[in-house]
Amino acid sequence: MPRTAAVVGDNTIDEYLGAEPGRFVGGNALNVGAQLVDAGVPTAYLGAIGTDAAGRVIAEGIRRAGLDPLHLVTRPGTTAMTRIDVQPDGERVFVSEEFGVTADYAPDADAIAAIDGVNWVHLGMLGDAGAVREAMHGAWNDARGHVDGFVRPIISQDCAVSTGYAGLDVAFGSVGAGPVSEAMGVAEEAMLAGASLAVVTRGAVGALAFDGSRWWSQAAAPARVVDTTGAGDAFIAGFIAARLRNRPVAEALSAAAERAARTCEHRGGWPAARTEA
Repeated sequence: MPRTAAVVGDNTIDEYLGAEPGRFVGGNALNVGAQLVDAGVPTAYLGAIGTDAAGRVIAEGIRRAGLDPLHLVTRPGTTAMTRIDVQPDGERVFVSEEFGVTADYAPDADAIAAIDGVNWVHLGMLGDAGAVREAMHGAWNDARGHVDGFVRPIISQDCAVSTGYAGLDVAFGSVGAGPVSEAMGVAEEAMLAGASLAVVTRGAVGALAFDGSRWWSQAAAPARVVDTTGAGDAFIAGFIAARLRNRPVAEALSAAAERAARTCEHRGGWPAARTEA
């Protein structure tokens, strides 16, 4: 089946500490990709793993998720490792983060050319996301695409883990469950920097979206919260999957909230993320 989307950026081993220890394959970009596949969107993954055993675990997780490892490169060094303490209410506390070889990963020209036929490219954590966006725009002046009137792949980014808005079509942001003015400020900043749409999650309060003239608001879907790890990534994937099916923004926000809620009901960032390795 032809690839419809691609995710670019980080992966990690999420090592859970405390009363229920375990190891899960995760990372912002990888979680979004796995959730997109779960939503029925054929998706390629572009990222880096180390030469250690953890790298082999990530590679197996990518296969298990159904992602196409289009540009999964192995580099000398260690694979990323995140240690997480999940609280009784499901909220997570990051104990440590070691980014390993993902810290300096960027897709090369051949990798960018290989995904110019997809309809949507989502960027997770990248060391220099701005340079990646610039390279993509330079390579895709004549690229194909047919979503929302774009004549090239739509480029979105998780701006909570990679900074900058220049060259973005859809900017995903994240704030806490505080005043709505905080989320609105993030959305307005993204639009002023040139994004076509900003989507900002607000934790348990919900989310909002802004296209420069119209606002949308979405309540959080009810969930029996076990673990919030990957909920934001699931939200992003749910939104992208709906938009790729040409659903309006309001319906995409609703689908995103439902997917995020389901993710909160299991441990790990996607349904089969757990690994015994």
